[in-house]
Amino acid sequence: MQQRRVKIYDTTLRDGAQMEGVSFSVEDKLLIARRLDEFGVDYIEGGWPGSNPKDAEFFDRVRSLTFKNAVVSAFCSTRKPEIKAEDDPNLLAVLKSGVRAAAVFGKSWDFHVTHALGTTLEENLRMIEDSVRFLKRNGIEVIYDAEHFFDGYRANSDYAVKTIETARDAGADVVVLCDTNGGTLPMELSAIFRDVIHGLGCPLGIHAHNDSGVAVANTLIAVELGASHVQGTVNGYGERCGNADLCSIIPSMKLKMGIDCVTEGQLAELVSLSRFVDEAANLRPDLHRPFVGRSAFTHKGGVHVNALMKHPETYEHISPHLVGNNRRVVVSELAGASNIAYKAQELAIPLERNSTGTKAVINAVKELEYQGYQFEGAEASFELLLRRAVGIHDSLFELEGFRLIVEKRESNGEPVAEASIKLKVGDRLIHTVADGNGPVNALDRALRKALEDVYPQLKSIKLTDYKVRVIDEASGTSAKVRVLIESTNDHRTWGTVGVSTNIIEASWRALVDSIEYGLLYATGGAS
Repeated sequence: MQQRRVKIYDTTLRDGAQMEGVSFSVEDKLLIARRLDEFGVDYIEGGWPGSNPKDAEFFDRVRSLTFKNAVVSAFCSTRKPEIKAEDDPNLLAVLKSGVRAAAVFGKSWDFHVTHALGTTLEENLRMIEDSVRFLKRNGIEVIYDAEHFFDGYRANSDYAVKTIETARDAGADVVVLCDTNGGTLPMELSAIFRDVIHGLGCPLGIHAHNDSGVAVANTLIAVELGASHVQGTVNGYGERCGNADLCSIIPSMKLKMGIDCVTEGQLAELVSLSRFVDEAANLRPDLHRPFVGRSAFTHKGGVHVNALMKHPETYEHISPHLVGNNRRVVVSELAGASNIAYKAQELAIPLERNSTGTKAVINAVKELEYQGYQFEGAEASFELLLRRAVGIHDSLFELEGFRLIVEKRESNGEPVAEASIKLKVGDRLIHTVADGNGPVNALDRALRKALEDVYPQLKSIKLTDYKVRVIDEASGTSAKVRVLIESTNDHRTWGTVGVSTNIIEASWRALVDSIEYGLLYATGGAS
């Protein structure tokens, strides 16, 4: 039996770019367009060619690219009231852009027609008809977006339906019902969509916004009821609360509804696509996004991990590799022997589930977390703890002592920090001094200066993030702090943690773990 086909219309570059904090350059848009095509979407909406120079440049440059899967689409409104379609600048800009497809939006809500457009209901119908016919006469595939359709249907169902019948009769290739305000709940959308699809007699699509938190649910319901065209954005980018998230819609259709939309190989690139778009937008990925978030298949409770080790489907709704994700088990005060055993097995560390070593590690983790440690974002510190527990890791250096001096020489000058440090590496005693922008930076520089002659691999290890969290705020300036450090060597990234009532001591502990872990792998001390 042949799978039913649903076309994916991506509007990340247009509707998604309207999200607060997102501003794609033309280069960004071209790179994202290439990735979307490789991923297998059917349409890439590049923007509104008549609205701004950036979109005009995108359409000019995208012509030179060859896409294997996707058709590049433009976006525009119906013609303005009381003018001819052939004289409308937005419609003419679509033709000038050179696209083969265009999404044309028109008003479905009588309130919008009279109060936003300031025209008559009859003129709005003529605007829809003229615009669709004009683009069709010029060889453009027309996706008609019925803006505010569900609001319009609630207010005046006869008129709302008349607008989409007009688009259909004018030759629209697909009519898309839009929940533009994102206020329609699934049960209501289901009833309206069911009424419309039975009487319209042309392909229907869905465009949902997430203002009520149900954009994905509304989209999947529309597909279940017969929609053959789905609009959305990567990661749910969009104005206000965002658009329907294609990173949830596509795997749900493919894996749970048996809908043909992308290949299995393309689906396995979903996490990569999600992170690529976040990177282009200069946004930190949401760890908890369904399917693609780093925490989407992360397990913490000991009971869960115990069951997971026997049968993954006990606590995973799909296999993470299907969308390019990975299973992760984190360790915390909620951990049981199964968590420790899973992590040890993952790291190829010899530690049996029921051994005394495992119990010692569990107790150590619970005690450390009681003190304020947190290993969920500091898996490198946890790995070092495991290795020390089973006796397969010795410290690469020993601290003899360090001294910090912070001096402010002028009333308007910046404080200067100096760190002196004494280390023992084997039989060698090393003493170095270094300046820094602050006490932690000075310590970091002094430590590296002391070790780089012995461990030249240290030059490739870079600190990329440094966070301080006050644990018990009520204690004021004497409160404990948790320092989390993220480091990289261009091949892997790792996190370490330190806790103390002294921010310098907490930073030192996290810093030492960071260096120890980086050198452990750089010197071949771990696989």
